[in-house]
Parts: sequence; structure tokens; C-alpha cells
Amino acid sequence: MITTVPAQTSTGLWWSAVRPATLAASVAPVLAGTAIAVDQGGPRLGAGLLALLVGVAMQVGVNFANDYSDYVRGADSSRRVGPVRAASSGVVSPEHVRWAAIAAFGVATIAGLVLSVITDLRLLVVGAACLLAGWLYTGGPRPYGYLGLGEVFVFLFFGLVATLGTVYVEMLRITPLAVLIGCAMGCLATAILVLNNLRDVASDVAAGKRTLATRIGRPRTLVLLAVLVGAAFAIPILVVVTHLSGVTVMLVLAGIPIAAAPVRIAFATSAGPALVRALKRMAMAELAYALLFTLGLLL
Repeated sequence: MITTVPAQTSTGLWWSAVRPATLAASVAPVLAGTAIAVDQGGPRLGAGLLALLVGVAMQVGVNFANDYSDYVRGADSSRRVGPVRAASSGVVSPEHVRWAAIAAFGVATIAGLVLSVITDLRLLVVGAACLLAGWLYTGGPRPYGYLGLGEVFVFLFFGLVATLGTVYVEMLRITPLAVLIGCAMGCLATAILVLNNLRDVASDVAAGKRTLATRIGRPRTLVLLAVLVGAAFAIPILVVVTHLSGVTVMLVLAGIPIAAAPVRIAFATSAGPALVRALKRMAMAELAYALLFTLGLLL
């Protein structure tokens, strides 16, 4: 594999494969869901912590599985601008990456089983769907991440399912506010993936990886990015207008400059290193959104 970054140690490659910047996509919806539980019914913090463990383990598992599957399918054989992939680095064994993905999904499974037993056994169905979707994102005979459906997966599972699941395990019910905020979390998590796919358009086309960005092209992908971020920040206004929460939830709008910065970068340049920075900033924007929403809701 040809790479534009210096050689890394095994430890550095493993940390890179975790993709720590993206972990905000699993922490933010749990934080927002817990804030809703505190505001509307009293939280079960033990269940919330288990939900956080499930979310983070799922995110790490998906990242490892993506690293391994892209190596197997040759999607990392072209010049990449992002971090060196662990499986294709020649330093870390691809099989070790595969087993790391299995181990992460195993942690998510155990935590999910415990959560289902203490909450609602019907959650086992949701957990099984999450695990299956996580593995088939880039694994299996027809990975849907290669069919332009990755954005749908992220919106559903790292937005709606993560937020609503947190609210449900803490309150044992779902509220309209949780649905709206789940959509907001889904929009911002999807924006992270959109920036990732914008960065990799050239290498994905060369490898035959048909992400949504390669299918609709850069101009339409930029429009999608702007719509996703705009929708996320329109939701607090809708929350106030529909009287689902007080006006203090509008504090979320203070995060607009944080989220606008990576959007401006994406519109200004197609350079890979700049889009890597934009991706990390969007992840921080989602976490800032959740924190501001929590503060606004609890004031």
C-alpha cells in the first residue's frame, strides 16, 4: 500500500483504527438521552452507563470491522489521504484487526444482554439488529456501506436508536422530545460520515467502493452536508414552538459556529488533510450540541 503519512508503531496504528474522533457519535446521543430522562422522568443512571458502554463498543467494533473489510476488499490499495489503516499497514495483522472487531462487538453484546435483562427483553431484538447492521456495514457478501446506504445506517443507529434506546432504558418509555433530538443526533452523526466519504471520494472510486458521495458527486454531497447540519439546528426551534421544552433549549444554537466551521472547510476545499480536520471538528460539534442541549434542558 502507498501512503502519504509516516510509518507508525503498532500502538499508534491500533489507536488510529479506533478512530477516537468518531467516538463522539456514540457518546453524544447517550448524553442527550440521559438529559431527557433527567428532565422528564428521572433517570436510571446504571442503565444509562450500560447504554454508553454498548454505544462506544459498537462504534469501536464498526471501526475495526470497516478497517478489516476495506483491506480484504482492496479499498485501501489506492493512495489515501487519511490515517493509515491498521489492517493494510503491514505492521498489524489483519486477522488481529478482525478479532478486535469481534471482541468489541462481544463487549457490546454482553452489555446489551445485561441491559435487556434489567430493562426489557424485547431490547434483545434491537440489539441483534444493531450487531447485524454493524458487521454488514462493510462486511458480508453485499456490504451496504458499498451501496451508498451508510448514511442511512448512521442516522438510524447512531441517531434514533442510540438516543431513543437511552431514553427507553432510563425511563421505560419514549417521548416526542426524544424522537426529535434523536433525529438531530442522527443528522450530525451522518454529517461526520459525509465528510469522511467526501475525503475518500477519489480512492473509493478507484477501489470500486460506491459510497453515497461517489454516487451523487461532490456538489450534491456538499448540499446534503449543509442540509444535515441545518436540520440539526432547526430542531431546537421546533422543540420550543411545539412546547416540548422551554426556551432555554435554544442554548443549542450557540453551537452553530462550531458546526459551521467544518461545513465551510468542505465547501472551500477538497484537500484530504483539510477534510480530516473538518471531520474531527464535526465530531466535536456533535458533542458540543449534546452538552449545550443538556445544559439548556436542565436550566
